[in-house]
Amino acid sequence: MLAWFQALLPKEERFFDLFEAHAATLTAGARALREVLDGGDQVPARCALVAKYEDDADHVAREVLLAVRRTFMTPFDRSDIRDLIGSMDDAIDQMHKTAKSITLFEQRSFEPDMRALGDLIVETADLTAKAVPLLRALRANAKELNGLTEHIVRLEGQSDALYDQGMAALFRGPARKDPMAFIVGSEIYDHLEKVVDRFEDVANRISGVLIEHL
Repeated sequence: MLAWFQALLPKEERFFDLFEAHAATLTAGARALREVLDGGDQVPARCALVAKYEDDADHVAREVLLAVRRTFMTPFDRSDIRDLIGSMDDAIDQMHKTAKSITLFEQRSFEPDMRALGDLIVETADLTAKAVPLLRALRANAKELNGLTEHIVRLEGQSDALYDQGMAALFRGPARKDPMAFIVGSEIYDHLEKVVDRFEDVANRISGVLIEHL
């Protein structure tokens, strides 16, 4: 009876370990995607690496959802846990969609603003990976968490500006006379900007959890 009861006790560390494992796939995927944008013959291999990290992230996300169902008590609301891991998974899913689009169109060279967006993706992933461990002590880390999530939101604003700048450059450049090049370039810009949007979603989820527990 005691063993059965202990099995139902909170396993908060398990959730936090899984969040951090998923955050590690985000940073790895972001760096692989940034390397894709360096172009060259290594693009297909680097796109495959993004897909590998996305698959790893899916496994972690499934573990979180299983743990939500099997654990008697959770560190915070079950719906918040599902929403948080879902938003994190959406971020790496969007990275994978970007890599798939690049693979489909057989792109081997990329615009400067695309690389700049890649840099923002790496930065937002790193900030997310820094924020996730702080969830273990929400109250104690509230100030730092707020700072990190606000930083991510500011970077999303920068990504909007880079997207607009990149699209304008496409329109003014050689792609203006090549409709297919313009379509491909605009799709890549769209995917990259959406990755940063997904990280903003993660930041908003973290902020929501923080608000509920203060």
